[in-house]
Amino acid sequence: MIVRFDGRVVAVTGAGQGIGRAIARGFAERGARVFACDIDPDALAVARRIPGIATEVLDLTDRVAAVAWIRKVEEAGGGAVDALVHTAGGVRGQTGRPIEQITPEDWDAIVAINLTAAFTVSQAVAPAMKARCSGRIILISSGAGLGVSKTGIQAYAAAKAGEIGLSRQLAHELGPFGITVNSVAPGFILSNPSTMRQWAAYGEAGQRALVAGIAARRLGTPEDIAHAVLFLASDYAAYINGQTLSVDGGK
Repeated sequence: MIVRFDGRVVAVTGAGQGIGRAIARGFAERGARVFACDIDPDALAVARRIPGIATEVLDLTDRVAAVAWIRKVEEAGGGAVDALVHTAGGVRGQTGRPIEQITPEDWDAIVAINLTAAFTVSQAVAPAMKARCSGRIILISSGAGLGVSKTGIQAYAAAKAGEIGLSRQLAHELGPFGITVNSVAPGFILSNPSTMRQWAAYGEAGQRALVAGIAARRLGTPEDIAHAVLFLASDYAAYINGQTLSVDGGK
């Protein structure tokens, strides 16, 4: 199966490192014009060096700035975005704590970048996609959205479950316009400093137990997630809509 995106315009959020960078690179290597954003300028500088990727430093919790970025992508690409991939998210440096210790600011920070930003950018790309009667929206959720967060972070589990619900709802709303909306739920992926710290915190015994619970007997890579996204964005997935694809090596 050969997957190409020659001439297509793709917007990828959270592309500075790990999964987002692998997704942006995967599209660029297959001919797409990729527009990538991230809040971390140093991380984004690496993605900027990949041919075919244009970058912008952006805080997606600023709704006005997020919509303005989508409009710039549409203008630069000469019309609608062909595929939007919302990868930005994470735990914002937080660790698992009892619910009574969670402040409103802790909760809002995680929900804002994972769920609210997913809604904002999806809302922004929808009008032009509807006008052209085609498009792909792919939200990167998490196994935490299907089960529980291994870190015990309540807001993360809730926000990721929310992304899955959002993708299902938008699939039904936008499907009649030729737009598919799906989500990808990664398992444990060593993709950024937060996941590296989490992995280290397990200790050797915990690490062995985690890997032993995966049918593939290995951790996933950012490229494993990128390959799932590339498939869902391709013509081969034209009749897949409102689904959540678990990419976790088998649980």
